[in-house]
Amino acid sequence: MSEATLARPATRVAVTDPIWFLGLATRVHAGPENTDGTLSVVEQVIPAGFASPWHVHHDEDESFLVLEGEMEITVSDEKLILGEGAFGRGPRGVPHGFRITGNKPARVVMMTSGPRFAEFVRDVGQPWSDTPPPPPGPEAMPMLLALAEKHGLTIFGPMAE
Repeated sequence: MSEATLARPATRVAVTDPIWFLGLATRVHAGPENTDGTLSVVEQVIPAGFASPWHVHHDEDESFLVLEGEMEITVSDEKLILGEGAFGRGPRGVPHGFRITGNKPARVVMMTSGPRFAEFVRDVGQPWSDTPPPPPGPEAMPMLLALAEKHGLTIFGPMAE
């Protein structure tokens, strides 16, 4: 095997500055620039009660690793509670979403099997400040939906209770 056919065996990535993504403290650990376009790794601190929109990734699987707290993921019509250290997955092409359960924030690492989610988070994200910005209001939805589509996601609306 020639040297040209070998992928980079390791990449040291500097810790990035946090950003605000949809009002949530977020850090993009890996994206296309340091994974040869194969992976997104995003860490978020998410308050209790927060629910993602019901959505689908058209060309990336999404995985969740709960570092602290508890979340419920819904994939199609199946619900799964993930506690600290638990892992769950939403396959590409299958609608899914999550809700933070319990009474404390959750720290979650989200990974996708491609770079588009990290790019979406960066495109939507706002620079870090000591005060979180409010989540996007109704006037921001057309822009948010268009950016989601640009990055291979469709947002259907809020998750069902």
